[in-house]
Formats: sequence, C-alpha cells, structure tokens
Amino acid sequence: MVRSDEMTGQLQAEEAERWSSYPSWRQFTWLYFLSLMAGLRGWLFLRFEVTGGEMWIAGAAILLVLAAILRHWARYSLTSQRVIVRNWYTGREIQAMAISEIREVTITQGPIAQFMDIGTLVLHSLSGDRLLSLRGVSDPKVIKTRIEALLPRGHSVLTQQAVSL
Repeated sequence: MVRSDEMTGQLQAEEAERWSSYPSWRQFTWLYFLSLMAGLRGWLFLRFEVTGGEMWIAGAAILLVLAAILRHWARYSLTSQRVIVRNWYTGREIQAMAISEIREVTITQGPIAQFMDIGTLVLHSLSGDRLLSLRGVSDPKVIKTRIEALLPRGHSVLTQQAVSL
C-alpha cells in the first residue's frame, strides 16, 4: 500500500494527485447569513446612536474569519491510489481510503445543497466497517465520476445518490 509521509503530507512518487480542493465556500452560507444579520444590527445600533453597535460589527467580522478557518480545516485529495482528507494547517492525514478498497460511492444532498450544487461524498469500504466523508464538495457528481474512473477494471462499485430532506 502506498502511503504518504504523514509529517510533511507529501505523496510518494508512484502516487499522482488527480484532484484536490477545500470544502466549498457555499457550505458556509449559514455563517455568512449570521454575519450579515449581526453586521446589520450593529450598523443600525450605530446609526441610531445605541450603545453596543461596535460589538455587533466585531462579532460579524469574527464569524467571517471563522468561516475562512473552517473552510481550510480540511483539504481533500484524490490521487491515483487513495482518497485523502488532510488537515491543511498541520499537513497531517486525518483519514484516507485506498481506491481499491472502495465498495460504494454515494452523494448526500439536501434541497438547499442541491440548489447550490454542493454535497457530501460518502465512500464505503469493501469490508463495510469504514466510511470516508468529503463534506461540502462542489460539483459532487463530477468528483464521484473521477473516483469511479480510477477503480480497477472489473471492480464493480455500487453507486447511488441519497437526497435528504
């Protein structure tokens, strides 16, 4: 099995990276909305000379910074050998699954995520005891197709799309 150097997060020479990404900015729409509401409230407080407006605006800024931090918490990579979830800040591998161990690939999307074209890719292992989730992926159907294209010939993978309401 090809492994990366977990301290540096480097891939081995035999392992070519095919795709990598962070969760989509669209995944954090709820944080942007809360930030907008806090910012508007702070602006109204300042406009009508009510105390505390500065704190609401500072809170709105903190929420935006939090969205950026959360987005970069995980970096997803698809290599010729594995699907990897790595912590971007430390470079350490959080979770990985070999392409040859994938039994099933599913996409989970709610109605809002479907509208925004983001979703969670869930990879099920052959043994059935492991899952690997890639949350907030842009164009999940495209990434699912890329993963399935790397599966060994003759390897039958179950595919389905789950829509949660």
